[in-house]
Amino acid sequence: MRFVVQRVSQASVKINNIIYAEVGQGYLVLVGVEETDTLEDAEWLCQKLISLRIFSDESNKMNLSLKDINGNILLISQFTLFASTKKGNRPSFIRSAKPEIAVPLYEHCIELLTQLLQKPIKTGQFGADMKVSLVNDGPVTILIDSKNRE
Repeated sequence: MRFVVQRVSQASVKINNIIYAEVGQGYLVLVGVEETDTLEDAEWLCQKLISLRIFSDESNKMNLSLKDINGNILLISQFTLFASTKKGNRPSFIRSAKPEIAVPLYEHCIELLTQLLQKPIKTGQFGADMKVSLVNDGPVTILIDSKNRE
């Protein structure tokens, strides 16, 4: 399972040209689910996300977590995070989980992040054609992969 975490000053997602969800300061998180992912992968990633200290303190050092700044999360499912470009020019998505695996894991992340953050998070809509906008603050973008825990 993968999270692409972007520190944002604002982010939103539109579905059918209507703003579906938006956040101010916090994270825009793109979520990719692989066929072999489990609840344990989701739980590790969510815990890591909440614990990340990538917001600036009074000394302008990345030292504060999302909870420290009372930030928000916009969580967007994105099956293309497991695209393989090894052969040819057309990406293969064979490693991306089918909806029967991906949806429950995505929903588990929503529930767990809501509990860990102690407030509701915003989401996109699984499988929808979404238009995502953001102001990447920094820019700061971090990739976290549950199969590569470095």
